[in-house]
Amino acid sequence: MKTLRAYRFALDPNNAHRAGPRRHAGASRFAYNWGLALVKAALAQRDAETSYGLAGDLLTPVPWTLPALRLRWNRAKNDVAPWWAECSKEAFSAGLDQLARALKNFSDSRRGKRKGQRVGFPRFKKRGKARDSFRYTTGAYGPADDRHVKLPRIGQVKTHEPMGALTGKLVDGSARLLGATVSRTAGRWFVSYTVEVDREVSLEPSAQQRRGGPVGVDLGVKHLAVFSTGETVANPKRLARSQRKLRKASRAYSRSKPGSAGRRQRAARLARLHARIAHQRRDGLHKLTTRLATSHLVVVVEDLHVAGMVRNRRLARAVADTGMAEIRHQLAYKTAWYGSRLDVANRWYPSSKTCSGCGWRNPSLTLSDRTFHCQPCGLVIDRDVNAAVNLRNLVAASTSETENARGADRKTRESGRVAEKREPGTATAGQTRGAPPKGEAA
Repeated sequence: MKTLRAYRFALDPNNAHRAGPRRHAGASRFAYNWGLALVKAALAQRDAETSYGLAGDLLTPVPWTLPALRLRWNRAKNDVAPWWAECSKEAFSAGLDQLARALKNFSDSRRGKRKGQRVGFPRFKKRGKARDSFRYTTGAYGPADDRHVKLPRIGQVKTHEPMGALTGKLVDGSARLLGATVSRTAGRWFVSYTVEVDREVSLEPSAQQRRGGPVGVDLGVKHLAVFSTGETVANPKRLARSQRKLRKASRAYSRSKPGSAGRRQRAARLARLHARIAHQRRDGLHKLTTRLATSHLVVVVEDLHVAGMVRNRRLARAVADTGMAEIRHQLAYKTAWYGSRLDVANRWYPSSKTCSGCGWRNPSLTLSDRTFHCQPCGLVIDRDVNAAVNLRNLVAASTSETENARGADRKTRESGRVAEKREPGTATAGQTRGAPPKGEAA
């Protein structure tokens, strides 16, 4: 089957190539800010014309889409940016594309077409504050060999590690480049290739029989994951273990003089610490999700309300350090890669309060109760293992909750439910989205 994959490699530019990525990132930021200023001016002009009684085609058009922004840019680039030929045209196109996506997200959020929190109107990007990045979609870009990449108007840049995992697929024709994004994180430049890959999924019975049966995975803070088999995965607590270094680096940064060279050095050190924590967390999550997707036919997880959990002041840091949402995201595409299946249990299913032996429910169970005691059958089991077993049992159950368990991308609903005390991480009922505002200019 054909699937999209991303290959990310660290760049190791020399002194001659070091200024090229910075120049292109600045060009992308310039095009974004220029387009945003144009949109704001057009909206202000339209408001003034509306106050005079004009309507319909008489109003000034607002360049809201990428084609309209590109057309305006090509007309004005010789005047507003006479240096534009020094950079690839893809850098300016990338900035305008980011603006068009931001405007679309804003309008979709106002109309109720976009899920999640409301998206505000785009703001200007400031050098040193905004993320430096630009993208290639056309031109002679891509790997030159296993250790060099071709970047138009920049040249061949050496990579920090070999790219054999990608170049081998490009040579035999099993992969096709769709784009390349060059970005900077904690002072280091990276190139990320979006690739369409022909991936073979083994569906032979012998290959499937080598895998285990369904497994329930209960995610938490004390343990990163608890399987229905009884296995527990310890929470490495990457952020908590680095708090001492982070406090020291943050204190040194705050005491430095604004605008000084020492402040820039301390900011770079703080950014490297945060980047190292993020890389360690991502590496551990990838190893965990790959093992689950390759060793079990069905993986069942809960539809946790992580956004609500991080609103708790006492739990926010610990929840954010686990990466619960990233685990589900990785399982969603890795199960498709390796021929397994991901089931997502209903958000309101009380997995921790239900006995995995007889089905009795204990509505008075609290977070401090780490052991589940069943009164009817006398089962005594760890709270997290009990929840994982209940998630595994959903695969074979034939109740209405099983029908909801397959809706990984389906919005869960609640009807005819008896009010009860909820577990942390579950959503509250009765919350409805307000009507989208009217009168949007586009």
